[in-house]
Amino acid sequence: MADRYLNQGVEKYEAGNYQGAIDDYNKAIEINPQHAGAYSNRGLAKDDLGDYQGAIVDFNKAIEINPQYAFAYNNRGIANDNLEDYSGAISDFNKAIEINPQYADAYSNRGVTKSRSGDYQGAIVDFNKAIEINPQYASAYLNRGVARELVNDLEGACNDWRKAAGLGLKEPAEWMKQKC
Repeated sequence: MADRYLNQGVEKYEAGNYQGAIDDYNKAIEINPQHAGAYSNRGLAKDDLGDYQGAIVDFNKAIEINPQYAFAYNNRGIANDNLEDYSGAISDFNKAIEINPQYADAYSNRGVTKSRSGDYQGAIVDFNKAIEINPQYASAYLNRGVARELVNDLEGACNDWRKAAGLGLKEPAEWMKQKC
């Protein structure tokens, strides 16, 4: 029964109805208070609504229930990044990667956080790893291009933006017109 509400919540979440998704995740949690996925998904919806502290509470509960839940660590890292707690975010991404060394999103998200905190070379290393795991990872190319631009590697940035555009992203087209 809890999974029925979880699935309804996922459908609402994917349709952009975050509050409706939260309502369904609440019902799933009422039925099964140990449903790590329901807490994690509710955390995602809260994060998308800008309730980063509430999201962290839910990710903490999901991790308490399942300490090997790489997805929850990754998403708690995103919430911490949104709160500008860069060291907390990097710690969460590190844990997600420790649990799943092939977790491209965790590498890419850690790269974004490193870039935001001024560690552009470290960010590039993380984007490289995300791209190595998933060569079709458009946003990793996009973000690596930004980090490369910030370390004055405009040629590398333009190459990354071309690749990101070739993989379907729209943002890099204007940048290429201006800088490449």
